Amino acid sequence: MSATVAPPVIDGVEWVRPRPDRRAYRHDVILALVLAAATGASVVLYRITGMTENGPWWGAALWAVGMTLPLAARRRWPEVVAIVASAVFVAGSMTGVIELLFSNIALFIAIYTVGAWSRSRVRANLVRGAIVISMFGWLFWGLITSSLAQDFLPELDRDGLLSPFVAYSLINVLTNLLYFGGAWYFGDTAYRSARARAELEQRTAELAAERERTRVQAVALERLRIARELHDVVAHHVSVIGVQAGAARRVLAKDPDAAAAALSSIESSARDAVDELHGLLGTLRGEADTGSIDVAPGIGDDGPLTASTSTRCIERIDELVADSATSGLAVTLSVVGEARPVSAVVDLSAYRIAQEALTNVRKHAGPSATTEVRVRWDADAVEVEVTNTGTATRAAVGPSTEAAGWGVRGAAGGGSAGSGRSPVAGGHGAAGGGLGQLGMRERVGAAGGTLEVGPRARGGYLVRARFPLRREGVAS
Repeated sequence: MSATVAPPVIDGVEWVRPRPDRRAYRHDVILALVLAAATGASVVLYRITGMTENGPWWGAALWAVGMTLPLAARRRWPEVVAIVASAVFVAGSMTGVIELLFSNIALFIAIYTVGAWSRSRVRANLVRGAIVISMFGWLFWGLITSSLAQDFLPELDRDGLLSPFVAYSLINVLTNLLYFGGAWYFGDTAYRSARARAELEQRTAELAAERERTRVQAVALERLRIARELHDVVAHHVSVIGVQAGAARRVLAKDPDAAAAALSSIESSARDAVDELHGLLGTLRGEADTGSIDVAPGIGDDGPLTASTSTRCIERIDELVADSATSGLAVTLSVVGEARPVSAVVDLSAYRIAQEALTNVRKHAGPSATTEVRVRWDADAVEVEVTNTGTATRAAVGPSTEAAGWGVRGAAGGGSAGSGRSPVAGGHGAAGGGLGQLGMRERVGAAGGTLEVGPRARGGYLVRARFPLRREGVAS
């Protein structure tokens, strides 16, 4: 038998504590056996002292068994066990079986369990109330009859408003108030603690589910933006092909060389369009569990999803740097090498990665950080690099790598390339990076490039994206 699943905690609705697991039931059996042995030994000691009446041994043994062994089922049927323990306790006292230590412990546990494990608060209060009222009625009746019996504690004087016998009676009443009140209070406290734990687990599960929904929605939004960019890329190439095809048709008979040049341009545009189409569609093919997500229109970093982004390119990175400098960031731009033609996907992705990196520097690197943006043109690739000095490791990456969108893993999930640093550098673990980093990965992957993100060995942070000028293959 395994533990039942905790029911949901709903305000205004009574929460039912789930049954314990098999291990808890085994612990109850062990507790009952230990108390049975201890109670039997204590009864034997009481009989040896002569403090109890010389009743039959079997009666005392039955009383010890009835007082303790029902506790083995205390969390299964708490109300029944409490009633049985109370009845056996009274019966033992009335028949002269006296054991004042372990029997009181067993009765306390039984009453406590009603408050902690009863599946109905009304039933728990009724059962405990009936037991307490009965016990106090029996106590008062015993005190009244004892006060009239002069042979009971004859050394205690009964004369006066606060006589020694009255003081003795008050001590008994206060002791029982503490005894039953403690069992009641601690039982209710255990129930409230279990309810609070269940509510915390429920809230934790809800937050985890919400975080997962947010992550999936963010991925869907990023893919919608990539789909929008796909539209721009395809529309550009198709329009170029259409214009060149019309020109070739017009000059085919008059100027074969011009027609051949137009057809060559068509071939180049078609190849570029196919390469970029394969890359973007490979990115858009996500996991099946992403499913259909309801995304409110107009949500995204760039405003409405229908806004064009085709004007954002590598050449406009200087505008990003100028805007960052205007906002107070100490940033410089350097361009190494001679600019070369790149595809629209690379043009836009490089711009977006520089924009995301500069945004994160402004958010998390600290006011005294200095930033350098480098655009390197190689023979076969273009590289965009954004580095910052940061004020400290924590300042460089922000209070949370996930919140900042600055993970510490490279494109393959490892540390910074060539740095030899752990994937969890600077004391900030980032199992999957933030949403900003996820967007950068998708953009770089769509263009067939590589991404390096992580803290630098000499302090600060590094974002480096490298894009091939001509894709040799299509990344899966």
